[in-house]
This record gives sequence, structure tokens and C-alpha cells, in this order.
Amino acid sequence: MGESTSPAPAPNSAPQTQNPSNGQEFRAIVCWLAEAEPRPRTVWAAWETHGVALLPLGRRFDAIRVPAEHVHDAVGSDGPETVATALRARCDGPVIRDFRSSLGPYYALIPPGTDWDGPAERLTTGTYLGVPRPGHTTALSRWVVLPQHPGALCDTRCVRTLLATAAPLRTVGR
Repeated sequence: MGESTSPAPAPNSAPQTQNPSNGQEFRAIVCWLAEAEPRPRTVWAAWETHGVALLPLGRRFDAIRVPAEHVHDAVGSDGPETVATALRARCDGPVIRDFRSSLGPYYALIPPGTDWDGPAERLTTGTYLGVPRPGHTTALSRWVVLPQHPGALCDTRCVRTLLATAAPLRTVGR
């Protein structure tokens, strides 16, 4: 049981994230994320060493991989604060951005097993997602929107609506 008792990282004030105001709630979120892995100690160690841990999908959450251009088209901007504000309002759940390339995708975290028939790729069991340490930024990935409490995930209907907005805008913009 001691796996999730590692000290939680302190929240930072990175403009692209909105941290829960309560330190105890923040700690609960971090522990909930770490416990997506059957051995949470490995998550804490990876966060400490690399700032990112590979978490298995299909246990606590799945992810929808959304190309950056689709998100930017849907929200009308590629500015980090504008994107974060729009995703917080439209998806009402956690979103991670992959920065390994200049057009790195966004990952909306959704409940495992939820129906998904949208245009973006759903990642689930058998896949691992690089999840950054909450409250910290790395060169690899970053929280755009943190979960607001343990178990808080994006509603797939909202993600589908966001993507439906992007498609016509991409057509008009060309």
C-alpha cells in the first residue's frame, strides 16, 4: 500500500494548466494517476527521473489522440493559453499535449470502455501513454488541462463535438 504515499509534486503556475486549488485534492489526483499502473512506485520513480511515466491505458482511462491542427482549427488558435481555456470549457476533462514534434498531438483522457465513433484515434488496452508529472513541465509532454479530481475524465460527446467543429473550419481555411 505504500506505493502511493510518495510525496506529491507541488503544483506550479504554468499558464497551460489549471491546478486544483486544494493541495489535498491535487495529491489525490496525482495518486489516482500513479495507480493506473499496477506498480505505482514505478510511476513515481519515472516521474522523478524523467518527468514522464508510461501509463497503461484501459485501466483508469483511455485516450483519444487528436492531431494538433484539428484542435487549433476548432479553437481558432494555437496559443497555449487560448487552447487550454477552450479545451477546459469544451472537453471539461484532462488533456495532455505531446511535444516531441512541432505538431504533436493532444490526448483527451476518457473513461475506459466508453463508446467512441469519432474521427480521431482511440487508444486503449495494450497501449501506454506518456503522462507528465502533474505540476511540472517537460520537453516531451505537458498537461494542457489537469483532471479536476480523481476520476474526472473528458466526455466523448464533447470531444466529438469539438472535432466536428474543426472539420468544416479546415475545409473553409484551404
